[in-house]
Amino acid sequence: MNRKEFRLSGSGGQGLILAAIILADAAGQEGNYVVQTQSYGPEARGGASKAEVIIDSQEIDYPKVTNPDFVLTMSGKAYEKYGSAYQEEGTLLVDSTFVKDLSLSNKKVVALPITRLAREKIGKEIVSNIVALGVINGLARVIGDETLKQAVLSHTPAGTEELNVKALELGLALAREYLKKGK
Repeated sequence: MNRKEFRLSGSGGQGLILAAIILADAAGQEGNYVVQTQSYGPEARGGASKAEVIIDSQEIDYPKVTNPDFVLTMSGKAYEKYGSAYQEEGTLLVDSTFVKDLSLSNKKVVALPITRLAREKIGKEIVSNIVALGVINGLARVIGDETLKQAVLSHTPAGTEELNVKALELGLALAREYLKKGK
């Protein structure tokens, strides 16, 4: 595997840092070199947050994401800040529940109502981060789905395992559906 850079961004409280930690853990379990970093806005919940993951089969000599292959934006502010900052051949995944105007990017954009579907199909918005993680892996194909599932289970609170597995499966199904449509 060549180096893959991921940027997950949104509002504080959406669980994107946890999603990045899970992604990094799963990648490490499969023998990759991994770096995971995060930053919060001045207001913890509701403020801007960003988490980044670098996955590579070689040692990582620079731990900062410079030109991401994959960007997730789960809020309007995150889209404004990061919506055009990714590789020419990269992918921008947008939560269309919160981001309606997609005019910032002329590259590949995948717009899915992640939070709305988490609420409607799972019954809880709080698992939107895990739904997004499933979509990311379903599109980027960097980690085996079973490895990712085990990482989700090892990082989610006791009693929420079934809920989080359903959320991950929903995200993977959304990615499969998107790819099947040939977009």
